[in-house]
Amino acid sequence: MVVRYGYIRVSTVGQSKHGNSLENQINSLIAEGVDRDNIFSDTFSGTKMDRPEFTKLCKVLKEGDTLVVTKLDRFARSMIQGAQIVNELISRGVRVHILNIGILDSTPTSKLIRNIFFAFAEFERDMIVERTGEGKDIAKQKEGFREGRPNKFTKVQMNHAINLLETHTIKQVSSLTRISESTIKRELRKRKRLLGTLA
Repeated sequence: MVVRYGYIRVSTVGQSKHGNSLENQINSLIAEGVDRDNIFSDTFSGTKMDRPEFTKLCKVLKEGDTLVVTKLDRFARSMIQGAQIVNELISRGVRVHILNIGILDSTPTSKLIRNIFFAFAEFERDMIVERTGEGKDIAKQKEGFREGRPNKFTKVQMNHAINLLETHTIKQVSSLTRISESTIKRELRKRKRLLGTLA
């Protein structure tokens, strides 16, 4: 039997604005013909977005079923993630009805909506890449920039540790400075190589 399922997600800190409250979402889904017993609900807090009920729902959905949600952000963090989820469900024969976008399935009209939808997702992805690239370019212009993971210890801290080796063992220095023995040994090798190039 073909079933219409609904999914809602609400915040623990109340989302009465913009029609995102629990009651508003439930009423919207029921108005679209979703049975209350077929509505799955998750709660999230802040930026954390746990979706155990959505995961459960995705396993229940079968070919011919329809998933109804009020907005894309109810089940996805971004357009990119939303596009991936929608694509996967449609490939399984599930219709996705996002009330503020439309019905997404394999029909010609829906494909047009999907193409626009996915184009926005690609645009969002490209914008993220561009912003990341611009951020790196700006960072590279700053003095002392180094690509990759930032150093855990400052140059002053490393100099102090190396100086301590004159009167202490590596194990003692590691205990005193809380810098691991492997990090100290790596720093020593780096300095020896530098001296070798300068010689």
